[in-house]
Amino acid sequence: MSGDDIRTINWKATTRKSRLMVNQYQDERSQQVYSLIDKGRVMQMPFNGLSLLDYAINACLVISNIAIKKFDKAGLLTFQDKIGAMLPASRKNNQMAVIQEVLYHQKTAFRKSDFSRLHTHIHSKITQRSLLLLFTNFESLFSMERQLPYLKSLSHRHLLVVIFFENTEMKSLLEEPAGTVKEIYYKAIAEKFSYDKKSIVKELNQNGIQAVLTTPEQLTINTINKYLELKARNLI
Repeated sequence: MSGDDIRTINWKATTRKSRLMVNQYQDERSQQVYSLIDKGRVMQMPFNGLSLLDYAINACLVISNIAIKKFDKAGLLTFQDKIGAMLPASRKNNQMAVIQEVLYHQKTAFRKSDFSRLHTHIHSKITQRSLLLLFTNFESLFSMERQLPYLKSLSHRHLLVVIFFENTEMKSLLEEPAGTVKEIYYKAIAEKFSYDKKSIVKELNQNGIQAVLTTPEQLTINTINKYLELKARNLI
């Protein structure tokens, strides 16, 4: 065997070893990113021809694709009164195709969402610390506080981000001048809704839970920005 042949063999072996080391490093560095999609009746509110659930599904597709390109593992879980689909986090080549196929078949029964069941399922099935992006909706501080014990428990083991929606109709009422008694009454209601939404963010933050309050049309970009922010801060 000539010296050139030996050098070629050594180069191939070194290249193969380097690739294995890079792949191993990327796998060790990759984090699990789960999109948790609430399919309950709170997500059926329409906006510009789509439901909040539709917006959440679209955001899930985009953020999953970005996570995989950032060498993280993307997973999926849907729920309402019971657990719907559960797709373990992965960055395999066909993961996006699988996520898209699973989301295509997600339907709602317009039932009340069971956060206790969600908590139990995650506790048993997602054992590695992960980023949990919870797409849901809370219209009042009281409705969030009923679920807070489950959210706090999830945040102790994972990095939880609760993503919920501004009431755009109420926001429009706040921006309009009120001239009649009826308009003043409606504006007072809108102010109460707006106050509650901001209070939900504050309450979640005080309990160590990340929160994103967004309009439906800004959901995807705000979810991406939060993910990139957490990556930049080395929180995931």
